[in-house]
Amino acid sequence: MKEESSSKTMFGSQDLRDTHRHEISFPSQNWSLEMLLRRLKAIDAKRDDKFASVMGAIGEFGTFQWRLVALTFIPSILSTFFMFSHHFLLTAQRPYCNTSWILEVGPNLTEDEQLNLTLPRAPNGSFLTCLMYIPVPWDLDSIIHFGLNYTETCKFGWIYPFAHTHSLINEFDLVCGNEPYKENGQTVFMSGILTGSLLFGFLSDKLGRYPIILLSLLGFLIFGFGTAFVSSFYQYLFFRFFVAQASVGYAICSVSLVMEWLVGEHRAQAVILQHCFLTIGVIFLTGLAYKVDHWRLLCLLGGMPMFPLICNIWVLRESPRWLMVRGKVEEAKKVLCYAAEVNKKTIPLNLLNELQIPGKKVTKASILDFYTNHHLFKVVLAMGCVWFTVSYISFTLSLKLNDFGLDIYFVQVVPSILAVPARLCCVILLEYFGRKWTLNLTLFLLTFTCLFLLFLPQELKSTVILMLVLAEFSMAGTVSIFFIYTAELLPTVLRSTGLGMVSLAWAAGAISSMAIFKQTKTQLPIFFCCLCCILALCFSSLVPETVNRPLRDSIEYTSRESMEAKDRMDVPMVMIDEESMSDVVADSEVTKNTMFNSMTFQPGDSLPSMALEVPSRDSLVQTRKDQPP
Repeated sequence: MKEESSSKTMFGSQDLRDTHRHEISFPSQNWSLEMLLRRLKAIDAKRDDKFASVMGAIGEFGTFQWRLVALTFIPSILSTFFMFSHHFLLTAQRPYCNTSWILEVGPNLTEDEQLNLTLPRAPNGSFLTCLMYIPVPWDLDSIIHFGLNYTETCKFGWIYPFAHTHSLINEFDLVCGNEPYKENGQTVFMSGILTGSLLFGFLSDKLGRYPIILLSLLGFLIFGFGTAFVSSFYQYLFFRFFVAQASVGYAICSVSLVMEWLVGEHRAQAVILQHCFLTIGVIFLTGLAYKVDHWRLLCLLGGMPMFPLICNIWVLRESPRWLMVRGKVEEAKKVLCYAAEVNKKTIPLNLLNELQIPGKKVTKASILDFYTNHHLFKVVLAMGCVWFTVSYISFTLSLKLNDFGLDIYFVQVVPSILAVPARLCCVILLEYFGRKWTLNLTLFLLTFTCLFLLFLPQELKSTVILMLVLAEFSMAGTVSIFFIYTAELLPTVLRSTGLGMVSLAWAAGAISSMAIFKQTKTQLPIFFCCLCCILALCFSSLVPETVNRPLRDSIEYTSRESMEAKDRMDVPMVMIDEESMSDVVADSEVTKNTMFNSMTFQPGDSLPSMALEVPSRDSLVQTRKDQPP
């Protein structure tokens, strides 16, 4: 009776109504206690993950992992040249009609004299663009004396006397009615994202991460580097389409490879670091575009580093998790032994022998499982909606910032500089609060900023720009978090395909943003941003927490896993199954001492009242049986 009373005093009145699991909750004395229990649960989950045990034997983040991360990050920097160079290749130019016909009668005319005689002027005294005086068969003195009066559109092309850079605009004359061709560039790029996300995601799960990464790098080399040699704008759009496919393919496969080679918080840290390198690439591209005044040279400089990079891609190895789910156990063991050799470690033979195909059969999966499997359907639907809303907000904020007529270099550099500390802060937040609460926090900040923008007078231009930049700050962290979150929610056998499917939602959100923003100049797009933030918060609450959980490899999602995912809360809770009850009893002394040392004694507390009583397996099972249904 005393033991039962002491146990009730310590644990409180707890209703053991779950017929499958038992929950033992400890009072939260302080924050360190909560973190301690999270680490204990992470260790318990890691013990059940055979692959994590092998990775612990070869070193969770040794030389091999550093080399893997570096070789996947460097292309991320270079990919910005192909993904964002479009903004600098289409810089605005002021066109004037080509009126070189007058040089036949006045070959010694200067450029200013030629423009003054052949171009009409606006009321403010500036030359009109896209209009010229109709040529007449007069001599130069008659033209100077009588002047020209009748105008028409440009017949002999355009000139750009005041252009400081050589861009696609003055290369292919995308002016005076040809502007729709300019807008088609972004549409074609999004079309490449749409098709490439499904194609490369599917191929990555069928053929492996390594060959698709190599294929993506070849796409950068051929179509990115080859863009410098196009002879028409249609050819540029054609190359742009395949560059978009290579970009999304590399993003999906590189994240899948890194996530499957690393364990624990190293996964989140690596992906966030990759996004930081992507941001640094944007800053580097902006500085290079500021110095280089020819668009072809900019494409050449961006594509040349791909040559030595592809020559060293042999250092990468295929994902052992993917090899396991495809039934290639021996190949998985070989790459793991190679990683251990690089890290100067030795894998115990008993751990290697434990790596077997789950259920003694190869896991079969297809894209139809996203519809037939309830868990996968819920994950893809919820995260697809989050990706759509976040994409819509991101593109709307960028378009709003560009709408103020700011310098293109300012628009690219300032948000990129702020994105680096925003993403680095997420490393700490993810460790302490988990994926779901960190994502909700960044979405809440984004919602607050959008609401402030909605009611902020547009006359306060400086304040609006400041709030837009702050919104970009919150957006940077949000993008990195839900990228990690989505990859951890998906099983290895369909991870790349799932990332490709949610990338469809990303492209759809971008296209919707551009379409809506183009149709109206009111605050309606910002109002939709607020709605999107609220929708993203709602949908993100539908998926389970993944922090301190091992990656899932198969599509089977048992009821036990479902209930564990549902009940993962911030309150420190030890979740105990009947099968693992004996392990808890065996570790009770360690847990007791750890918890006892972490507690803070208050004056007047007696030692017996502070004691932790961990009931035995038999007593807990009997208690469960005695509980009413």
